[in-house]
Amino acid sequence: MKIALVIPDGAADEPQDSLDDLTPLQAARTPEMDRVARDGVLGRSRNVPDRFLPGSDVATLSLFGYDPERYYTGRAPLEVVAMGISLGPDDWAVRCNLMTILDGRLTDFTAGHISSEEGAELIAALRANVPTDGHTVEFHPGVSYRNAMIYRGTPGGPAPFGDDTKTTPPHDVPDRLAADYLPQGTGADLLRRLMEAGASVVRDHPVNRARVAAGKRPANAIWLWGQGKAPQVPSFADRFGMKGAIISAVDLVRGTGMLAGWTRIDVPGATGYLDTDYAAKGRAGIDALRDHDLVCVHIEAPDEASHEGRADAKVEALERIDRDIVGPLRQALESYGEYRLLVSPDHSTLIRTKAHDRAPVPWALCGTGLSGSGKPYDEISALEANGPVLEQGWRLMSEYVLRR
Repeated sequence: MKIALVIPDGAADEPQDSLDDLTPLQAARTPEMDRVARDGVLGRSRNVPDRFLPGSDVATLSLFGYDPERYYTGRAPLEVVAMGISLGPDDWAVRCNLMTILDGRLTDFTAGHISSEEGAELIAALRANVPTDGHTVEFHPGVSYRNAMIYRGTPGGPAPFGDDTKTTPPHDVPDRLAADYLPQGTGADLLRRLMEAGASVVRDHPVNRARVAAGKRPANAIWLWGQGKAPQVPSFADRFGMKGAIISAVDLVRGTGMLAGWTRIDVPGATGYLDTDYAAKGRAGIDALRDHDLVCVHIEAPDEASHEGRADAKVEALERIDRDIVGPLRQALESYGEYRLLVSPDHSTLIRTKAHDRAPVPWALCGTGLSGSGKPYDEISALEANGPVLEQGWRLMSEYVLRR
């Protein structure tokens, strides 16, 4: 059986005044997603257990069939897998956002979607100039504003962070006062000192002077969060006997796939933003089906649109995903005979708050042996369909997608 999973990140939302009181999924023209829902099963799942912050780290583990309560250790460790960074048993990974703080407020967690090339220059400056107070700390460049800090521990030494260490994803508190969301608990003093020193390094860097001169937002601060140690995750092949592939422009998602043993496929033109090459990702997914049992195509664009509060951009992203990814993948899958196609966001991202939400998300699954719900694909239809509601979203993979 061939299986495709399409993740329109953060697609689920609330009704919008600007969309005639429709959600973006309702307002968007998505005949292919609607076909998946009408011809198959339409349900809902809660991908983020209550004790976790609603984010793609926990939610993606759930979608891939892994119980976050058992396997989740933090966001950054998942990202650094895709960055090719190895963690020893005493090491910790921490996400390092390059971001814009103005008038003390968390103005832009993307620093105006700074380019990866500019970001790499700033990370190199951090590596060369941030005092580490005797700690072994490394800064590593990633994609755009998404970078990493590694704390190298020593065997038998004290742990730099602990279960009481609390850090805040900056995308969850847009425009709030930065001072209200600084790290707390074990290791907080170290993280705060590094953040303060990092801001001093990047603030007047030539990259930022050039960005300001060009009317762009500067990456005038760093934000450290999402700390964790290396997780121990059994491979998808060992658990389910299937060979998988992951297609994403986001290190977090492709790192999670790689941790499960899936093949990483990078697509030229895939940016992790609204300008991504949707059609290229669709073609890559079709190609990957030839020698993989399961292919996951993740698209970040709807999530980014919500973080920017742009309902029109979110609708456009959903329509592009429908036309350029879901439709072509469905046609390709049908040519193999026995197949399954799952469409599901990882979590909700609300335009109203510009932040993630833990509410259950709608999913649609069509393919061999599945009966139809008769309803289109959106949040309201999923509520009305009386389909499966999974309080433990990680069960969706084993109990529905893979069940014959």
